[in-house]
Amino acid sequence: MQTYLVGGAVRDRLLGLAVKDRDWLVLDASAAELTRLGYQRVGKDFPVFLHPESREEHAFPRAEGLRGETALVADLCRRDLTINALAEDSGGAITDPCGGLDDLESRRLRHTPAFPEDPIRVLRLARFAARFHRLGFGIAAETRLLCQEMAAAGALNDLVPERVWAEMVKALGEPEPAVFFESLRELGALGVILPELQRLFGVPQRADAHPEVDTGLHALMVLRQACGLSADPKVRFAALVHDLGKGDTPAEILPRHHGHEEASARLIRGLCNRLRIPNDWRDLAVQAGLNHGKAHRAFELRPKTLLKLLNAFDALRRPQRFADFLLVCEADSRGRTGFEQRPYPQADYLRTMQRAAAAIDAGAIARKTPDGQSVAERIQRARQRAIAAAIREWRDADSVSSA
Repeated sequence: MQTYLVGGAVRDRLLGLAVKDRDWLVLDASAAELTRLGYQRVGKDFPVFLHPESREEHAFPRAEGLRGETALVADLCRRDLTINALAEDSGGAITDPCGGLDDLESRRLRHTPAFPEDPIRVLRLARFAARFHRLGFGIAAETRLLCQEMAAAGALNDLVPERVWAEMVKALGEPEPAVFFESLRELGALGVILPELQRLFGVPQRADAHPEVDTGLHALMVLRQACGLSADPKVRFAALVHDLGKGDTPAEILPRHHGHEEASARLIRGLCNRLRIPNDWRDLAVQAGLNHGKAHRAFELRPKTLLKLLNAFDALRRPQRFADFLLVCEADSRGRTGFEQRPYPQADYLRTMQRAAAAIDAGAIARKTPDGQSVAERIQRARQRAIAAAIREWRDADSVSSA
C-alpha cells in the first residue's frame, strides 16, 4: 500500500501557506485492508476512509481498472486546476502530470483536461482567483476562453442551486470576494449565476453622490468596504446586493433611482428563493435593501420613524442583526470614489437611539397599564419619548462640541 498527499495540501505547502486539511490517495490496497487497519469508512457513492488517529481522509484513485502510478496520474488529471493536480509521496517527490508546478511558479490558474466535466468548476476557478489574488495569481487566457465558451453553450444553466450557493458562501469568506464576482463577469458566468448583479453594470448614478457612476462598480466597492469592516459573510452578502433594484430603474429617470429600495428588496427575495439561501441571510439583506437610505438620513428622521426602523430589525431583541445592518450602511457610504475614508456618524447616532429605546422597562409599563388599554401601544409611546430625549441630548452635545 502506498499513500500520497494530494491536492490543496501540496499546493499550499509549496506556496508557503498554512496547510489546514490534508487529503490522501491510497494506491494498491482494498477497502477490506483499510478496515482491518482501523480506518473508518464514510460515504456511499465514493467511499472515503478516515485514519484511525489523525482522522484525515484517505481515498482510492478515481481510475477504474488501473493500478500504481498510472492510477495516480489518471486521478490527478480528473481534478479541476493544474495547481490542485499534485501529489507528494512519503519521500517528498512530486507527481505533476498537468504542469501544476510551473503554473504555481507563474502564478497561473489553468484548467485540467477534465475541467469541463463539471460546470461548477467555473465558480471554483473564480473562488481560487479570489483566494490567491493577493499572491499575484491570474486566470490563464485559455482557461478564460474555455469558461466563456461553456457559459455561452449553456453549460451553467442547470447548476444545482445548493452547489452554487455553497461556492458563493466560500467565496464570501475569501480575503477578496469582490474578485470572485469580477472573475465570474470576466468568464461570462455572472449573468447566468447572478443576473440581478450583472444588470447593475453600465447603469449610471448621479455623479455628485457617486463619482464612480456605474452601479455595478459601486456594488463591488461596497463589498470591498464591507470586507474591511466585517469577516461575517452575511454582512458581505447584504452589502453586495443592497442596491440590486437600481438595475431595474426605468431609463427615462436615470441617473436617479427613485424607489430602488423596494425594488432591491423584491429582487433580493427572488435571488434568495432561487439559490435557496438561508432565512437569516435573506432577512438581513432584504432589510438592508429596504432601509439603507433611512440610515443615511438618520439625522433627519423623527422619533417615530427611528423606532419604526429599529422595529424592522427587531433591534431590541436581536441587536446583532441591527449591528450588522449598520456595518452594511457604513460600507455603502464608503463604497464610493473619494469617500473611502469618510466617517459615518449615523452609525453611532442610531446605536444611541437603540440603547435609549432598549432602556425602557416594558415589564413595568405592562404592570401599570389599566385593563382594557393597549400595553404594546404604551410601550411604543414610551420608547418614542426616550428616543426624542436622546435626540435632544445628542444635539445639545453636538452644539457644545461645535462651539
